[in-house]
Amino acid sequence: MQKTLREIAQIIGGEIVGDADTVVCGVNGIKEACSGEITFLANPKYAPLLEKTSASAVITGRDVKISPRPIIRTDNPSLAFTKVIFLFAPSGTAHPVGIHPSALLGKGVSLGNGVAIGPYAVVGDNVSIGDRSIIYSGCFIGAFSRIGSDTLIYPNVTIRERITIGNRVIVHSGTAIGSDGFGFVNVEGSHHKIPQVGTVEIGDDVEIGANAAIDRARFDKTVIGAGTKIDNLVHIAHNVIIGENSIIVAQVGISGSTIIGNGVTLAGQAGLVGHITIGDGAIVAAQGGVTKSVAPHTMVSGYPARTHQVAKKINACVQNLPRLYESVKQLKEKLAELEEGIKKAQKHG
Repeated sequence: MQKTLREIAQIIGGEIVGDADTVVCGVNGIKEACSGEITFLANPKYAPLLEKTSASAVITGRDVKISPRPIIRTDNPSLAFTKVIFLFAPSGTAHPVGIHPSALLGKGVSLGNGVAIGPYAVVGDNVSIGDRSIIYSGCFIGAFSRIGSDTLIYPNVTIRERITIGNRVIVHSGTAIGSDGFGFVNVEGSHHKIPQVGTVEIGDDVEIGANAAIDRARFDKTVIGAGTKIDNLVHIAHNVIIGENSIIVAQVGISGSTIIGNGVTLAGQAGLVGHITIGDGAIVAAQGGVTKSVAPHTMVSGYPARTHQVAKKINACVQNLPRLYESVKQLKEKLAELEEGIKKAQKHG
């Protein structure tokens, strides 16, 4: 497929600076792009790459005024480039169609129009699946669960009983939704299981990465709000509530009954204790260990997590510890010399 910059600009709503007849036949990253390909520049700190890239054209923000090669200026280069990717590299995935003969459906199952269920999937009694949803091979959907329309469940996902999943949700392979929460009571040195009889509710337009674990609530429900995106290998414990349009990056662990607001970002390997609140728009930096609630629109980092500015100062002090140690050692030696001199002076005085 080939497109001119003029045609691409019309699709993404951009403004061309340079030759509008430049022909593009592919997409690539700004470092990897070759002649004939289009790339994008979203972060101003990578602006020097405009001089180095071999791409024939670049999608940029509105702030870029000049460039050694043709550009399309847009309000959101990342989003615009996403549209171009789909234009040149449409998904080649062939989703299952229809109900495979080896799929096992329980009693009272309700399937909407255009539902597809792959080989060896198991759908429990009284499950409801909405229009055009796709269940890949090897999935398990427990009794009385409800799945909305246009939802995509990739292979080997486990959805336990009485779980609710909204519309346009994507769940990647290996994820378990509705596992028992980690609840035990210690009686005379033995751990006795506390029944976990709640559920999980996942809103519309949520995406859940591979091998994530979302535990069911002890009594009420664990909630993932609409538009939230969850990366691979994330653990969300029982009774956690996550608001809308939040980002949970890989290997994050959220302890039970914690409340996450709207638009929150939890960066990779962040860990949160239970029964705290993370306010709307807050950011927890990578490997942050959060031991108390975080105010809205606050960035915290470190362990235990503190406001980012304070954490940076503490880290700077820690980096200076070897030099501080040497300074203290030298001062102790000088002090010892002074004390020895004073003793000698007193002795001969």
